[in-house]
Amino acid sequence: MVADCAYGDQDGFRGELAEAGLPFVMALRPRRGMWARAADVHTPVDAARALAWDGPDDPGDWRPVTRTFRDGHAETWWAAGATLGAWGPDGVRRLVVATADPATLPDKTTWYLVTNLPRPGGPREPGSPHPAAGLAEITRIYAIRNWIEQGYKQVKDELGWADFQVRSDVAIRRHQALVNCAFSFCWDTWFADHSPRHDSAAPRPEPGRGERGAGRRRTTAGAVLAADAARDTRLAFPLDRAAALVAGMVRGAPAPAAASPDQLGRGRLRPAPLHPELTNYR
Repeated sequence: MVADCAYGDQDGFRGELAEAGLPFVMALRPRRGMWARAADVHTPVDAARALAWDGPDDPGDWRPVTRTFRDGHAETWWAAGATLGAWGPDGVRRLVVATADPATLPDKTTWYLVTNLPRPGGPREPGSPHPAAGLAEITRIYAIRNWIEQGYKQVKDELGWADFQVRSDVAIRRHQALVNCAFSFCWDTWFADHSPRHDSAAPRPEPGRGERGAGRRRTTAGAVLAADAARDTRLAFPLDRAAALVAGMVRGAPAPAAASPDQLGRGRLRPAPLHPELTNYR
């Protein structure tokens, strides 16, 4: 389980994950306070500042970790196990700090992470149900969240979560299923390791008319879903995979027509209200 500080700061959530037997690596806010003695550190950033660092030639408590980015370039970051209250390198919860510069701990490139994965060679490793993870592995696991967040942000924008919506819970769920299918298809197409196939016999748009010109032959939805080859040169993939996703959703969730407000007379059941968790209403 990988999550940002909105989840990592929740003690109850971390406890439920541990009770469920799930390993996790989650972020903490730099100044998230914790009860401790007056002389001890009280926040993750204080715990990081207490670690020894005298530069790359004398890193003290820090260890170099290599991060490889999508464009192929690599950067050397530094990671260390810190102590904050009961959290420590060999505690039930480990506090791991990963940063591009241990001297300044820049906000944009410093992560404060809590995990229940044991330290390799530590006393908790033999009895832990989870595999041991070193500093480099903890950093790598949390870096995966950036990919998830990027895709999730695009999905949320498409769903309109930031907008006020007046529609039923069923409609929102069906829209979300369609958006997830579309994004899954696009990601699969993007990462396909073979060249796109095209139907050489497929008609191409006539000059001057474009893809939506009047001369284009219309096809029914059933014909498009049943097609095994791309009908347009701009489609990156045949439609067979998308057809399977959509067809499965249609078979599993038939959509009866909903009554309009004018059709809801006296004595008829009205649509159930949205669940409070789906709205901002309290």
